[in-house]
Amino acid sequence: MKHVGLNVAADLLFTAAYSGVSGGLVFVVADDPGMASSQNEQDTRRYAVAAAVPMLEPSDSQEAYDFTVLAFNISERWGIPVILRLSTRISHSCTIVEHGNMPIAAPDPGFKRAPEKMVMIPAHARPAHKRLRIKLEEIRKWNEAEGPNLTIAGKGKPALISSGVSFAHCREAAPEAPVLKLGMTNPLPIGIIAAFARKHGDCLVIEENDPYLVTEIRGEGVNVRGKEKKFRIGELNVSRVKKIISGDKSPDPEPAKGMPPSLCQGCPHRTVFAILKEMNCLVSGDIGCYTLAVLPPLNAMDTMIDMGAGITVGLGMRHALPENEARRVVSVIGDSTFIHSGITGIVEMVYNPPATGHTVVILDNGTTAMTGLQEHPATGRKLDHRKTNRVIIEDICRGAGVKNVQVFNLPGKADKFRGELKKALDSNALSVLIARQVCLLAALRIRKLEKAQE
Repeated sequence: MKHVGLNVAADLLFTAAYSGVSGGLVFVVADDPGMASSQNEQDTRRYAVAAAVPMLEPSDSQEAYDFTVLAFNISERWGIPVILRLSTRISHSCTIVEHGNMPIAAPDPGFKRAPEKMVMIPAHARPAHKRLRIKLEEIRKWNEAEGPNLTIAGKGKPALISSGVSFAHCREAAPEAPVLKLGMTNPLPIGIIAAFARKHGDCLVIEENDPYLVTEIRGEGVNVRGKEKKFRIGELNVSRVKKIISGDKSPDPEPAKGMPPSLCQGCPHRTVFAILKEMNCLVSGDIGCYTLAVLPPLNAMDTMIDMGAGITVGLGMRHALPENEARRVVSVIGDSTFIHSGITGIVEMVYNPPATGHTVVILDNGTTAMTGLQEHPATGRKLDHRKTNRVIIEDICRGAGVKNVQVFNLPGKADKFRGELKKALDSNALSVLIARQVCLLAALRIRKLEKAQE
């Protein structure tokens, strides 16, 4: 998952740390410094500390492989979830990787009752928290003695402390400098760090985003320097690391302007957003490729917070705004996002309807277009494209109690969609309008799959 995906999984992460795990459980999380494709720059390293779980940070493709194996070994040895923290550059790198030997046989499945570990009521959680802290201390000692940390001799000052992709930038920006590379960054090997700092005196920490390492290391009484505040924002690269090391405070050059992203030519979503703009709707949007409707030339989205909020934010606007504005509010959500996080919003709409009613538009393009054209429960195909039971979106909405549910096969029914949208906005009814047309990128692949399965 990305960093924002961990927000959704956080409930499990925190409680699984207490309950422990009987098999390996590794959270592979990719942070997005610079927000190449995210709504924030949150730092997953904070989650590792808050949840009290081990965290590994690979610095290249080979380590991404090696540390994954190590993460499972740690998880199984101590019965604890482990975070493997990646970042944009690691995730987008492609290099030759040597596969090592690793066990592939899994134990026979079976269930052993242990409610004192697996049912986290307060009476069980209190001793579980104590067990967790003991595990973490054992892992810290292991990290000091055997952890995936590397000290590189060098000359000159400052000495550098780094982790993840920042280590690679350090080696290129200052190839002669002594470097301490931290592979496991929670719990930190403070003994190793302190010894490195005593030996070299002036130590500078190079890290992307939050001053996590600086804060944690200083908190243990080890004196290190961190980067200037302006380098907290955005992705690091070799030139920025050189500026950090030299103390250069000059502004970074403006990045070259590229072509802004936009919905594909011929995308069925364009028709819907053109109509929403034409009717001057207040659009509560959601996560998906259709979020690009906020940009010119459509300029047809007004809010977008997180996955599933398209419906619930729209409901809040309907409840709070004066009637003349409330009637213009439309919630827009994609088919895969609806299955993932939108169903509860429909339930809330039926249970707590606004006085002006509400209108939800579901953009059903038959795939998960934004993240790679994956299948989802409403496509009728599993992730490996084999046929399976299909969840019918309109049946869910009707079953929840929405009376006005209509399906439009766009773009041929654009005029009918426009007319029904106007009726819905003028009424006090709860309406779900489903605009259905397969994504152009997915259509050819789907036809091939269906032909192969005949």
